[in-house]
Amino acid sequence: MKDNKKKIIFIGVGLLVSMVFVFYLASFVVPKILTTVSKASAATKVSIKNSFIIGERVMAKADGVEECVVNVFTIDDDGKGVAGKQVQLSGLGSQTGVTDNLGKATFKLSSLVPKQYKLTASVNGAALGKTLTVTFR
Repeated sequence: MKDNKKKIIFIGVGLLVSMVFVFYLASFVVPKILTTVSKASAATKVSIKNSFIIGERVMAKADGVEECVVNVFTIDDDGKGVAGKQVQLSGLGSQTGVTDNLGKATFKLSSLVPKQYKLTASVNGAALGKTLTVTFR
């Protein structure tokens, strides 16, 4: 009987220690990691090779109202977004935007002409070297 009580106490203490450890991870460690990973870099130097252009929505009606949504991300050498950078998007006219605290500049494009447009982006005059095609139908 005493062995069973010891086992139960041992299991109970083990569970309590495990719960405290999980609580610590969930309350302190994970939020700190997420904040560090998602926060824009304090650096001001953009890595052109790490930065990219991506379509959130790359097909729309050519009615001048429906929009394609394009995001340009300015990334530093450590893989973090760089805020406050001027981004120019070309290929369907020319638009300029500034990156937010995640290093993202968002462009909403519309057209009256049914056509595919090959878009390019540059950051402070340096071309990303990557393209994105949007289609208006």
